[in-house]
Amino acid sequence: MSFINFSDQVILLTGAAGGIGSAIASVCYGLGARMLLADFDFKRAGELADSLDPTGSRAKAIAYDASNSSDAEAAVSACLTHFGRLDHVVPGAAVFEEHSFASMSDEEWRRTISINLDGVFYICRRAIPHLPAGGTIVTIASSAAHEGCSPLHVHYGASKGGVLAFTKSLAREVAPRIRVNTVSPGTIETPMVDELLRLRGDKFLSVTPAGRFGTAEEVAKVVAFLCSDASSYITGSTIHVNGGSYMGG
Repeated sequence: MSFINFSDQVILLTGAAGGIGSAIASVCYGLGARMLLADFDFKRAGELADSLDPTGSRAKAIAYDASNSSDAEAAVSACLTHFGRLDHVVPGAAVFEEHSFASMSDEEWRRTISINLDGVFYICRRAIPHLPAGGTIVTIASSAAHEGCSPLHVHYGASKGGVLAFTKSLAREVAPRIRVNTVSPGTIETPMVDELLRLRGDKFLSVTPAGRFGTAEEVAKVVAFLCSDASSYITGSTIHVNGGSYMGG
């Protein structure tokens, strides 16, 4: 991706220690970005930061609970303090838990919605006042936002549908100064869905024209594209990374 250069630009990435998050960090760092890596698992986020940049000058980790609005405030503050600016925000923190709707507790519903949807609002609301003209936000939705989710994941599908609608509405409100887009991954091989693929992987593969599952790096490259000037006339849009399993607009 030699046409993308993030030199002197700063990306705040939440959920950085996850499968897709760590791939986004690696791809964007490799394109010259300075990265604030926020994750609930601070140990893994720190290991990722050290692996990318042992000096700490271009990659810094921070402990982060996406469901806590004060953590969003702290992450933005840490980014500005450490790097002096903020150019792009990628709210990637999410959970994917199995609970049947019939037995789902209020707490189980609230946990998924608070991390996957409230968390996107929290970090965007705190970051937008500091983004320069030309800054971007790239959210992570899911094929579940477009076609419904697999059984036992109604809360996940609802949260990602909310992210999709949030992205489109926010794109209109902050234009033309800031661009806001979303990436909707399909079935991507990451630790978060290992159990789901073990149980129902054959079913998902049978409806994927590409004939394989996606990789986290393939999602990360699309995120990098949407953060970059290469996508300068794209806002309020969704790019599907799903091997053709869902072909909606």
